[in-house]
Amino acid sequence: MAPAPENPLVTGVLLAAGGGRRLGGRPKALLTYRGRPLIEHAIRSLRDGGCGRIVVVLGAAADEVRARSTLTGCAVTVNPEWCAGMGGSLRAGLAALAGTGAEAALVLLVDQPGVGAEAVSRVRAAATSRASLAAASYDGVRGHPVLLGADHWAGVSADATGDQGARAYLREHRAALTLVECGDVAEAYDIDTPEDLGRLSGP
Repeated sequence: MAPAPENPLVTGVLLAAGGGRRLGGRPKALLTYRGRPLIEHAIRSLRDGGCGRIVVVLGAAADEVRARSTLTGCAVTVNPEWCAGMGGSLRAGLAALAGTGAEAALVLLVDQPGVGAEAVSRVRAAATSRASLAAASYDGVRGHPVLLGADHWAGVSADATGDQGARAYLREHRAALTLVECGDVAEAYDIDTPEDLGRLSGP
């Protein structure tokens, strides 16, 4: 797939802070996928999907992730409270966009290797203003990536606590939410348990 045109107003936000508690404490960012750390695959998906700027939120084993991964061209921020759940990482990612000129954030999770550039590009295309609010849909079920226009960042951050990311906010604002069907180009599974690791050994 040819890279989509760059739109600097839409910044990719990659949440890659998880410690893999159910994986025996193996940081998800460093799981091997296609011979490289999973975090590099996610960054490539954001970049090839048209995100000219990318913010990566690290947490568990942040120094090791930096040392073992290629994060060139990305702005990196560390969530010191990563063990409290994804909410803090989402807040950290959105806070890192302050003053950058970004008008929307496209949020992707590091542990969803089945979500690639095609899904990123489709959801990113839903960005039309700072009020935009969109999410990928898989057979009608909301998933990632999620597009958050800047007008929504304060509200999302206020609701993002513990393992709760933007879910509650999106539910409260579902009338304004655009669902972008991606089930034909992506798979929205998570790598959460040892049984899930088999998905990383595919083609």
